[in-house]
Amino acid sequence: MLEFQRGSRPAFEELFARYRGPLYGFFRRRLESQERAEDLAQETFLAVIRATARYEPRALVRTYLYGIALKLVAAERRKQQTSGAVAPLETEPAMENASDAALWVRQALGKLDAQEREILMLREYEQLSYSEIADLLRLPVNTVRSRLFRSRMALKGYLEGKGQHAVAASSDAEVNPREGEG
Repeated sequence: MLEFQRGSRPAFEELFARYRGPLYGFFRRRLESQERAEDLAQETFLAVIRATARYEPRALVRTYLYGIALKLVAAERRKQQTSGAVAPLETEPAMENASDAALWVRQALGKLDAQEREILMLREYEQLSYSEIADLLRLPVNTVRSRLFRSRMALKGYLEGKGQHAVAASSDAEVNPREGEG
């Protein structure tokens, strides 16, 4: 990033090559539209170009890029809410050829509180460290740890409930021999 700040085009090309895919994935997991995810990934790099002169290496470049991406997602959510569109994280993107387990995880993620979901996704999908998440969300590291723990427990609870629901549905199909006795 510092090389790009000094005017190196190959440095920017390296940043783009290294982070384009992860940023697209970041947006794709949070938005329904594949095209919009692509647009926002590119807008992230446009924001980097526009803010090059103001960049200060206080954190990892990855953290800096995800900070921009979080702001773009927040703006996109506001835009969708004012237009009356469905909130992007409440209904997860369609997954072709997704297993039942993957769909259950996506549904369970959708049930989490927005903050819980974001912390969990930053940690598990984006593979950010606790300190990177703390920097991004402007929270103490211990708060990130405790919220992440609660998020994981809530997700586990939703997933276990899903499994129990499936077992209950299959046992409801069987005839209960005591049914009808009185």
